[in-house]
Amino acid sequence: MKNKTIHRYTTIVILLLSFSGCQVFNLPTKTENKNTPENYNNTSLSNSQNTAQINWKEYFTDPYLIELIDTALKNNQELNIILQEIEIAKNEVRAKKGEYLPFLDLGGSAGLDKVGSYTRNGAVEENLEVKHGVNFPEPVPDFMFGTYATWELDIWNKLRNSKKSAVSSYLATTEGKNFLITNIVAEIAEAYYELMALDNLLEIVKNNIEIQKNVLEILKQQKEAARVSQLAVNRFEAQLLNTENLQFDILQKTVETENRINLLVGRYPQSIKRLSTNFKKLKLDTIHVGLPSQLLENRPDIRQAELQLVAAKLDIKAAKANFYPSFKLKAGIGFQAFSPEFLLNPESILYSLTGDIIAPLINRNAIKAVYYNSNAKQIQAVYNYERTILNAYLDVVNQLSKIDNYDKSFNIKSLEVELLVNSISISNNLFNSARADYTEVLLTQREALESNVELIEIKLKQMNAKVNIYRALGGGWK
Repeated sequence: MKNKTIHRYTTIVILLLSFSGCQVFNLPTKTENKNTPENYNNTSLSNSQNTAQINWKEYFTDPYLIELIDTALKNNQELNIILQEIEIAKNEVRAKKGEYLPFLDLGGSAGLDKVGSYTRNGAVEENLEVKHGVNFPEPVPDFMFGTYATWELDIWNKLRNSKKSAVSSYLATTEGKNFLITNIVAEIAEAYYELMALDNLLEIVKNNIEIQKNVLEILKQQKEAARVSQLAVNRFEAQLLNTENLQFDILQKTVETENRINLLVGRYPQSIKRLSTNFKKLKLDTIHVGLPSQLLENRPDIRQAELQLVAAKLDIKAAKANFYPSFKLKAGIGFQAFSPEFLLNPESILYSLTGDIIAPLINRNAIKAVYYNSNAKQIQAVYNYERTILNAYLDVVNQLSKIDNYDKSFNIKSLEVELLVNSISISNNLFNSARADYTEVLLTQREALESNVELIEIKLKQMNAKVNIYRALGGGWK
């Protein structure tokens, strides 16, 4: 009868705990939209071929550039920092995995206990014989050693979902590393092409300085012959000084660009080897953009956002499981005796086995807050994922437009530069034969210099578009 009453009350307690745990608020979640357009606003370019699949050592063929990127991928401090973050995330997975496995501890103790003689325990011990003729010792030593195990039964998959969330976060960190590699490759390539452009600009400026010096000498001779005024000499000399001043701005930019590369490579300032002579003749290889849906696989930032979304969904499940009862088993076995000589005696064996069931009943605000936050973070992760896809698509479209427009612009500007360079010789000849004013010579040289500078800038934009379309498509990390 007594056992039936105990079972009845135990059943009631379990039902109450289960009922309280099942009162979970179901908050609305958001489903992500993975749909992408069928092409990049140009059906003829949309096919299965994708430049992102090309290894960066094949995409960038300059040996000095390849050497720089290769060194950066070994020494870059930011990359090495994120590698440690990956190790941290890996250890988080290990910790979460251990939470749903049994915990087994080994322990031992030794102590001394003296109870009062006029107490129940004292009276019993005083009259107790360990064996015939041997009284119970006073004070009583206590020696014990054994093993203890605890295990939370993961009935609601709370611990397993937490572990899966940690795995997704770890994989997201790995994709973050890949995205950083893509950016490092692109940033070094951009800076390298900028150095080449600066070298060509410096060469153009120096050539113009020589031309202007020759014209200035002729003007000084003509001034002495009273053919031109001092005004002409002053204006040409001012133009020469202005052109000479351009050198120092270019040299400063060169130093800063070199050091930007050195920082990415992870070393102190030093000169950057480069091949700058044929910069204007660099050609863009055919770009295969593939299908927009391939961005979901090729772009590390999209893969990272997707894995973060997976982790956020699992966190909701784990947070919801906190409302349900938790079940724990505890067990222990060992030896305990007042003397080491009896410690390994079979009669000194002790053991225990208990089961606990615990569920939140009232004041569940902390649990609710964790659940609400997990739900909000899941919605946040959906928006971040969709934004990342949209940004990637627009990035590709923008870079394709740049490649097309800068190619046309470079061809037209090349014709302009060719005409103005020829015009310098024509204006000089006309001036020497007194058939042109000195201002025509001055304007022609200035226009030729400006056009040459613009041509180099357009070529740099072309090369940057080559770098950025590769990055936009998700290339550089494989």
